Amino acid sequence: MYFTDRGIEELVERRGEEEVSVLWLGERLREFVDLNPEFETPIERLATWLARLDDEDD
Repeated sequence: MYFTDRGIEELVERRGEEEVSVLWLGERLREFVDLNPEFETPIERLATWLARLDDEDD
């Protein structure tokens, strides 16, 4: 198990029944990077990966 799995498990446990919009998620990611600028690159990579999940070329 990766260290990040604990955070993901907590997220699912606490908020797993909620539905959120992509707009809401984008706002939370921006807020997180504003508070933690050292994570800008990983958050950018995550957002790009999520945006391109359905692209057949990738």
